[in-house]
Amino acid sequence: MRIDKKRITASALAALMLVTMPAAGLQVKADAVTDADPKDVYVSFGADLNNSEKSTVMGLLGITEDDLQSFSVGEITNADEKQYLGSYLDSSVIGSRALSSVIVVLGKQGDGIDVETKNISYCTKGMYTNALITAGIEDADVIVAGPFEITGTAALVGAMKAYSSLTGETISAESMDTAVNELVITSQMAEDINAEDVEQLMAFVKAKVVQEGLNNDEAISKAIDEGANQLGISITEEEKETIISLMKKISDLDLDVDSMKTQAKELFNKLESMGIDKEKAKGFFQKIIEAITRFFNELFS
Repeated sequence: MRIDKKRITASALAALMLVTMPAAGLQVKADAVTDADPKDVYVSFGADLNNSEKSTVMGLLGITEDDLQSFSVGEITNADEKQYLGSYLDSSVIGSRALSSVIVVLGKQGDGIDVETKNISYCTKGMYTNALITAGIEDADVIVAGPFEITGTAALVGAMKAYSSLTGETISAESMDTAVNELVITSQMAEDINAEDVEQLMAFVKAKVVQEGLNNDEAISKAIDEGANQLGISITEEEKETIISLMKKISDLDLDVDSMKTQAKELFNKLESMGIDKEKAKGFFQKIIEAITRFFNELFS
């Protein structure tokens, strides 16, 4: 389609406005909890928080004792942590006190997943987002908090249980296990590699696996190499084998790549801006930017 050089059409102006306006789903909504219907909010506290620690966590989550009368409230126990994390982390890492807490607020369809972390040292927002997608969670604001700096890995369990309780949707044992497995792997890799690069590598390989139906070692290995090369990072053979094992689990889950992009807009927009999987993963906003660029190039040529 040829763009008219003589005038900016209404659609071009609309596209320009869309590009210059901030995308609604690209940041955690600071007022998500305040504005939410109480029936759409679930708070899951670490079961071993003392009164002072719980008060600190509530302040970080932006909630009060009065709010708890209206919200659904649950706990993450140390037994939960050991049940879901025990296959991937040593008991000394898991510890004996459950401190990770999380609040989940259901959003509207298409809002995507927004994550915020407070006093979490081990897991980044992108890592949580990736894992939540793997678990099949959609359209939710998630805030993870600790009373002081903690790893926060167990909060994923609380988030999955909270989402299931709010929506009535059962998250399969396979999905929960795979999501926890993914969070642990990405967190461990981030000890040696920039966390953002790890997030993007995992998102890229996962998208390739889901979109192209990759389910064997060789194909997944090539996807890992492609992503690592694009990002300019090196991973060990041990890390690659770990990712391959994870991705074979992911290939058995009922995930959809378009839904993944909707749920993790910010993460996938980063991939597109880098040119990773550009033809297959090109998003709506990127297409608009290119159309406007072509328009002005033709206008002034």
